[in-house]
Amino acid sequence: MKLIVAVVQDEDADNLVAELVAAEYRVTRICSTGSLLRTGNTSLLIGVDDYAVPRVLGIINRVCQRRTRLAVPYAPALEPGLLYLGDSFEVEVGGAVVFVANVERFERL
Repeated sequence: MKLIVAVVQDEDADNLVAELVAAEYRVTRICSTGSLLRTGNTSLLIGVDDYAVPRVLGIINRVCQRRTRLAVPYAPALEPGLLYLGDSFEVEVGGAVVFVANVERFERL
C-alpha cells in the first residue's frame, strides 16, 4: 500500500478531489499555505494499493495544470526607512508536488 501526498493550488483542488472521488479513491483534504506567494494550497492524502499509483498520478497530472501569476514582493517587518519593495515579477504556479510513501500498516477504525 502507498500514501500519496499531493500539494496543489487551491484553484485545482476542487476539480482534483471531484476526479479522484469519481474514480473511487478516498481523499483527505488539508488546507495549507505556500511560502513564496503566501497563497492557499491544498494538501491531499490519498491511500491506494501499489498498482493504483500510476492511475492516481495520471489524474493529478491531467487536472493540475501549470500557469503564470504576477507576484508582489513580500514586505518583512523592518525598521522605519528600511522598507524596500522591488518590482512585481512573474512566477510559475500550479501543477503539483507529489510524495509517494510506503505504508507499513493501514487500519480503518
